[in-house]
Amino acid sequence: MREFDIALIPGDGIGREVMPAAEAVLEAAGRKYGARFRCSRFDWGTDFYFAGGRMMPEDGLEQLRPHDAILLGAVGHPQAPDNVTLNGLLLPIRRGFDQYACERPAKLYAGVESPLKGYGAGSIDLVVVRENTEGEYAQIGGFLYPDLPAETAVQTSLFTRRGCERIIRRAFDLARKRGGKKRVASITKSNAQGYSMVLWDRVFAEVAERFPDVETESLLVDAAAMNFVRRPDSFDVVVGSNLFGDILSDLAAMVTGSMGLAPSSNIDPTRRCPSMFEPVHGSAPDIAGKGLANPLAMILSARMMLDHLDLAAAANDVEAAVSKVLADGKAMPRDLGGSAGTQAVADAVLSALEQT
Repeated sequence: MREFDIALIPGDGIGREVMPAAEAVLEAAGRKYGARFRCSRFDWGTDFYFAGGRMMPEDGLEQLRPHDAILLGAVGHPQAPDNVTLNGLLLPIRRGFDQYACERPAKLYAGVESPLKGYGAGSIDLVVVRENTEGEYAQIGGFLYPDLPAETAVQTSLFTRRGCERIIRRAFDLARKRGGKKRVASITKSNAQGYSMVLWDRVFAEVAERFPDVETESLLVDAAAMNFVRRPDSFDVVVGSNLFGDILSDLAAMVTGSMGLAPSSNIDPTRRCPSMFEPVHGSAPDIAGKGLANPLAMILSARMMLDHLDLAAAANDVEAAVSKVLADGKAMPRDLGGSAGTQAVADAVLSALEQT
């Protein structure tokens, strides 16, 4: 039996409600495929912050480091500034473990209706590959004359050749692995950002030469946003900077039905450090504690973790179970037009997983 140590960070809001669904799926997949998941819970997040002024302990990374992977629910609270929650937990983990590849798939499942006309099951199937450790989220800058009329804020983006090259290469490798359209779209804004995005464009062209079998296009981010709506079925792998990838992955989630179906992975491809898996949605304080949250993005994030841990058969079965529940429509989450609550959807996936 293969054994894995998994760190669970339920976090805030609905993160605490959807995490048990992921745990149950892992347990069921483990029974089926001879794997054991030893899960350790870390109650970090805004409650931890309110109690002690930090989102996680000073040695938080060292506590996480021995694990094979991390599952994160959601982080955020109406009474905590977003910059505090982001820079106190998520970004330190991503940077500290060099999780430079954020991969966010978006797929239109059978039983789910896109808000765009004319698209059926499987017609939209793309993945946004986001640079995850530098770019616009580098947090370089500061304030001058705070709280005075002349208050000034300076925010500096950081783009390195190394950072651009490795994430772009990751996107091309993924296009080959997916075996579909074998297309990579680069998202840029070099007409306005004459240094950072010019470097990005140059590196993209250089990497593309090494993958002559992969079709490419380069789109300004505003044109990309337009084309995600106008022709989403034309995209396969989309690679962008930290900011552009973040925004476009939310748009991709919506054109395929809901943020409640959007999983993501924060990967250290070298496997020197644990990778982290989380739903794209936030803590949703408006519905937290009501049992209404859609757990499928969390379950699909666990599926991505299984695949990363080389449990491909288990990952495929979880994907098939989610697909079956959505196609069947009897336990459809509320954000997709149904009436099923968190537990009912999770139970339906577990039942489908047992039958797969």
